[in-house]
Amino acid sequence: MRCRHAFLALAFAAGLTACDSPAEGEIDVALIGSPDTVFADGLRLAPGAQIVRAATQSGLVALNANGDVVPDLAERWLVTDGGRTFIFRLRESDWPDGSPLTAESVADRLEATLADLKGTSLGLDLAPVEEVRAMAGRVVELRLSEPEPYLLQLLAQPELALGAPGGDTGAMTLARTDGSAELALRPPGERGLPQPEDWQDDVRAVNLMVTDARHAIALFNDNRVQMVLGGDLGSLPLVDTGPLSTGTLRIDSTFGLFGLRVRRAKGLLGSDRVREALAMAIDRQALLARYNIGGWVATTRPVAPGLPGDPGLVAERWADADIEELREEARARIGTWQRAAAADGEPASATLSVALPEGRGWDLLYRDLAQQWASVGVTLERAGEAGAADLVLVDAVARYPAPRWFLNQFACSLRRGPCLDDADTLVAQGLAEADPAQRAVRFAEAEAQLTLANVFIPLGAPLRWTLVRGGLEGYQANAYGWHPLPPLAEIPR
Repeated sequence: MRCRHAFLALAFAAGLTACDSPAEGEIDVALIGSPDTVFADGLRLAPGAQIVRAATQSGLVALNANGDVVPDLAERWLVTDGGRTFIFRLRESDWPDGSPLTAESVADRLEATLADLKGTSLGLDLAPVEEVRAMAGRVVELRLSEPEPYLLQLLAQPELALGAPGGDTGAMTLARTDGSAELALRPPGERGLPQPEDWQDDVRAVNLMVTDARHAIALFNDNRVQMVLGGDLGSLPLVDTGPLSTGTLRIDSTFGLFGLRVRRAKGLLGSDRVREALAMAIDRQALLARYNIGGWVATTRPVAPGLPGDPGLVAERWADADIEELREEARARIGTWQRAAAADGEPASATLSVALPEGRGWDLLYRDLAQQWASVGVTLERAGEAGAADLVLVDAVARYPAPRWFLNQFACSLRRGPCLDDADTLVAQGLAEADPAQRAVRFAEAEAQLTLANVFIPLGAPLRWTLVRGGLEGYQANAYGWHPLPPLAEIPR
């Protein structure tokens, strides 16, 4: 067994003593996560599993290192009928079992995937897809009930990859060894590209190790890997964020949801005025400042500010208010609720539980939130599991930069907690609007209703970080926190 394979198989047990440096022409990457989730099947994918799925399975289109949509099984496409019809021309290729890649076979697999996604937030995003049709030759047509400007972005999601019998359909093959895997690019001809005779001279293997954050960072610090993927706020305090980290620690300026979702509107959380009091009592700037990340913007909005086409109808809450005055109001509201509950013979406990993942960063967030809410008379406890919690942390990067993604996360059909039927109705009305300006107005009205209901306590944007060795190409920071593996396998010339 050569040194590289020893690295993959024995890294955990031998403490990485078998190899002192990466093999020439290969790249070693540590991915934060667990093998059970990263190498999982199915359609509910953890972030690490999305990276592996995108490398090993193909959809009609894919996302490159910049987060832009590029051809995959479809070599080109055309949008007609005012954005209601998408026509895809498939590349000449075969499925892994040798059967031809036909319009009928692709349409069948895509229809099955769309059906399986129903009941999920991604399924809501894809709801405008009304019909998938196999046309003459290698042409697949998607007909929409309403225009969806970000349909290509949605079709490029890893969950929309089309598996097939006989093996994987993606750009890379995967050979797994316990918590590690070696990924290699397929020949260009199998990827719908011209294939020069010396194509292997321009590619390299990607050795992927799946491990916890502390171990991944140690591997990078010891020069055992050239990249660490999958960092979030929970693991950020383990990374050196001082001046010496310049050029290695990369932060993605993402948009998405980062805050606390109300799980049940009972007890203290049964009053929308108390829920608002909890939101107004948080000093978001102080929460974020402790992590020493410049440019990380706090927000009180459930929809990220600054999205394309934002009409500016929903503003930040309490923008110019003094935090101590806000907390005085919060204390008064909580006290009023307690007295009313006691008078009615109901439990008047001002104690809440919150579900957070494990990790040093999440520990700090819990501690800071507990201290801030203690100042208004609320005791915060950490729940053992999300199902038993009053509040649960939401930390999710948006799949596309539009209000509908954010609003769909609170749809009543998902049954994730208190919701508003009226807000769902406004979202549906907005989706049906042909005029983009009127669509934006409907979405802003839905956001305003969710804001006033206080079923979600926003804190800021999701934080995603990567460690990248200087000079390594194939990585690009982007708003989706998306860093695919195939570009890393291309040797720069």
